[in-house]
Amino acid sequence: MSAAAPSRTPQAASSRTPQRDRSRATQARVLEATVECLVERGWSGTTTTVVAARAGVSRGAQLHHYPTKSTLVMAAVEHLAERRAAEIRAEAAALPAGPERLDRVVDMLAAAFTGPLFVAALELWVAGRTDPELRDALVPLEARVGREMHKLTVDLLGADERQPGVREAIQVTLDLLRGLGVANLLSDDSARRAALLDTWKRQLASIVATTPH
Repeated sequence: MSAAAPSRTPQAASSRTPQRDRSRATQARVLEATVECLVERGWSGTTTTVVAARAGVSRGAQLHHYPTKSTLVMAAVEHLAERRAAEIRAEAAALPAGPERLDRVVDMLAAAFTGPLFVAALELWVAGRTDPELRDALVPLEARVGREMHKLTVDLLGADERQPGVREAIQVTLDLLRGLGVANLLSDDSARRAALLDTWKRQLASIVATTPH
């Protein structure tokens, strides 16, 4: 009979927990630094060396978690998308029901399409146009993020997609916000954006019936 395997001591288990916490903290710093670099430097200026220096971690530690630039930036955009969705849900929890809610939800989503996540994502879209490896990885990620953003909007508005035209109206809203976000990249387009959104909110309210939250 073979000898029994040595039992794991409480000390060993407790030592692994801080190590996992440090690893997660390192990953978070690297991902945040990646998004900042994408926004400030663009795709070409975002290198693994620059990201490691900005995050305050060794290049070896960064490469251990994300061995290539593509895996690094994809993970960073996914990380920020999840974080921003959680923030929007938390902000929406305090919103009132009724017509005012629809206005506030659209404004919150518009802010997301002018924030750092959107800028970082645009950098990847442009780079992916001529980088087959990046494009192949980006297409399914963007499809998933798009589905999650659509579902988030439906939930926040209390919309019933079984009603004719509601699903299309939600998607038009997101496509409109995406286009307005692009228009805001080179110059402040906030005044025109606000006017267009005021008009669209009235149209959206006539299609989407909100329910109390």
